[in-house]
Amino acid sequence: MKIKSITLTSLLLAMGFILHSIVPGFFGMKFDIFLSFLFLAIVICPTIENALLAGVSGGLITALTTTFPAGQLPNLIDKIITALFVFLLVKLFHNFKNNNLKMGMIGFFGTLVSGSIFLTSALFLAGLPAPFSILFTTIVLPTAVTNTVVTIIVNNAFSMALKAKMQLS
Repeated sequence: MKIKSITLTSLLLAMGFILHSIVPGFFGMKFDIFLSFLFLAIVICPTIENALLAGVSGGLITALTTTFPAGQLPNLIDKIITALFVFLLVKLFHNFKNNNLKMGMIGFFGTLVSGSIFLTSALFLAGLPAPFSILFTTIVLPTAVTNTVVTIIVNNAFSMALKAKMQLS
């Protein structure tokens, strides 16, 4: 891996960490805005090594800030599998012409997979504070919609920053 890719991934994960830290949790759960930055890191540097690095790093970072009881290990499991899933989505959607549609689909489906894996692993490892279906409906689905919008916005902001940098060069 190139230092540039590692640095860029680290910066995106750090920005995601800051937002993840300040988004308030409720009933022991918090919306995982961090995912949008994880997805963007994989989209910008679409290698399997970067996806694994981002997944492991993301899992460790979100494990530190989780408000879910015993949510540390489910966060690690979830982020690694989700990063690999998003890597496959990036490869699958590579030829999409509409970038907003592509990023929206990655944000939505990536968050659905992440939430499903997190809740399933938490169910088996620690138990859930409410039924799976209730948590999926009240936390995962709204987060997927939110992350769809956030992923598109963050990607557009990043694209604009790259264009401005190119014009300065």
